[in-house]
Order: sequence, then C-alpha cells, then structure tokens
Amino acid sequence: MDIEEVLEALDIAKYRTRFPKELSGGQQQRVAIARALIKNPKLLLCDELTGALDSKSSGSVLKFIEKVNERFGTTIIIITHNEAIADMADTVIRIKDGQVASCKDNDNKKTAGGLEL
Repeated sequence: MDIEEVLEALDIAKYRTRFPKELSGGQQQRVAIARALIKNPKLLLCDELTGALDSKSSGSVLKFIEKVNERFGTTIIIITHNEAIADMADTVIRIKDGQVASCKDNDNKKTAGGLEL
C-alpha cells in the first residue's frame, strides 16, 4: 500500500517525523494501525481498534478499514465492545464468559459512514 495514502487516511501524515513519546495515545494507536496495513496483509486482527479514539477519528479509521476490505479483499476481524461497529460486519460473533454465545450473518449491514459512534 502507498504509505502517503495510509498516513493521510488515518490523519497522521503531519506527525510522520515525531517520536512515539511525542504522540497522544490515539495518535499512537493510528500509527499501529498504519503499520499493520502498510504490508497489505490477507488477514487483519483488530483488538479494540477504536478504543482510544474519539468518534471522528474512529469514523475515519473504520472508513479506511472498510476501504481496505473492499479494495484488497482483506479479511478483517474486529474485537470490540462498541455495539455500533458490529453493524458494519458481515458476520457477528458474540462471546460471553469465554464461550461463543451467538454467530449470525448480518443481513442489515451498514457502511462505516452510516454508523453512529
């Protein structure tokens, strides 16, 4: 993937010369996402992808993740406590007490832009 496209999409291009200690937690999280995406993996595992981000940044990250899935066919697994994010998934697996509580195809899938974060 083009590094400039990734940095711009995640709104971190202006921080490219900064050291990690000079970045906020949310900026550091977006850098970690960029590092994971830059090699165009076939499978992307995202644990609390938007956990440290505000709603605007969360929306941008989710839109970019959605674009990566569409453009490259990347399989993306998102682990989250944010119920709204489940609305953009093809399949939703709910886990309770370490066991699969349910596994359902999402027939009413929303785009990342249609989520209320």
